[in-house]
Amino acid sequence: MGTIAIGAAIAVLTGLGAGIGIGIATAKAVDSIARQPEAKGDINKALLLGCALAEATAIYGFVIALLIILFLK
Repeated sequence: MGTIAIGAAIAVLTGLGAGIGIGIATAKAVDSIARQPEAKGDINKALLLGCALAEATAIYGFVIALLIILFLK
């Protein structure tokens, strides 16, 4: 049972990477908008796409963790 918990914990760590990545991307987007306000629309589109992809990796990690816990008992 202990190894299953460790495996699930490692799979959930993808959320940590996604959170850091989204934070950095948001900071860079805000900086870019401050420097060039007329490009706000393009920057927001790229930011939302990047955040969605980063969040998807976190969700995949969570799903893998659930599968590990539920099916490897």
